Amino acid sequence: MAGHSQFKNIMFRKGKQDKERSKLFAKLSREITVAAKSGLPDPAHNPRLRTAIIAAKAESMPKDNIERAIQKAVGGTGENYDEIRYEGRGPGGTAIIVEAMTDNRNRTSADVRAAFSKYGGSMGETGSVSFMFDKVGVISYPKEKGSEDAMLEAALEAGADECISGETHEFITSPESFAAVRDALEAKLGAPASAAIIWRPQNTVSVPDEAGETLLKLIEVLDDHDDVQNVYGNYELSDALMAKLGG
Repeated sequence: MAGHSQFKNIMFRKGKQDKERSKLFAKLSREITVAAKSGLPDPAHNPRLRTAIIAAKAESMPKDNIERAIQKAVGGTGENYDEIRYEGRGPGGTAIIVEAMTDNRNRTSADVRAAFSKYGGSMGETGSVSFMFDKVGVISYPKEKGSEDAMLEAALEAGADECISGETHEFITSPESFAAVRDALEAKLGAPASAAIIWRPQNTVSVPDEAGETLLKLIEVLDDHDDVQNVYGNYELSDALMAKLGG
C-alpha cells in the first residue's frame, strides 16, 4: 500500500506539473498573439513578437504552438485583449505589480482585488507602488558563456547599461534600447536563455516568515489566474522560509 500511495503522489505531481505547463503555454501563446497583432507577424520586424517567441522557447514551448499563436493574429481569430496593470500592497508591507491581459476588465479587476483582500493585502490605484520599481530589459545567458570580464566587454559593445554576473550573466538595459541590445548580444553570443522587459524593485523589503507564507499564497493565486501574465514584488524572504518551502 505504501508503494501504491507513493505512485499516486507521483502521478498527482505530474498531473499538477502538466496542468501548470498547459497554463503557462496558454499565457505565452496569448502574449505571442497580442504581440503579432500589435505589428507585423514577422519577428524579424516586430521586436515585441521576437521577445515573446524567445520567452516561449525558453520554456520549451513547441514550435507548432508558437506558429498557431501567430496565425491567430494573422487570421483574425484571436480574441481582443486589454493590457492592464494592477498595483497593491501585500503582507509585510510589500509592493506588488500585476500585469494582465483580459477580454473582461470587470471580471479580472474583481478577481485580483479579491485575492489581495483574502491574503491580507489591498489593491491600490495605478502608480501607487510602481514608483518603487524600475522598468528594465533583462537579457540572460548561462554562466558558461564566458568570464565576467568577457561579459562586461560584451555589454559595453552591445550598449547595455550593466552586466550582473552570478549564477547567470544578466545584461540590463532600458526598455527603449532593449531590442537593439538583445540583437547585438545575440549576434555575438548566440540566442539568450531569456529576454524580457520587467519591473525591478529599487529596494527590497525583508518579510517575516509568517507574513512571507501568506505573501507567497497571494502571489501563487495571482500567478495562477488565467488573465495574469506576470507578478512582480519587492519582497525578500528568509533562508529558513525558503528552505522550509524547498526553495
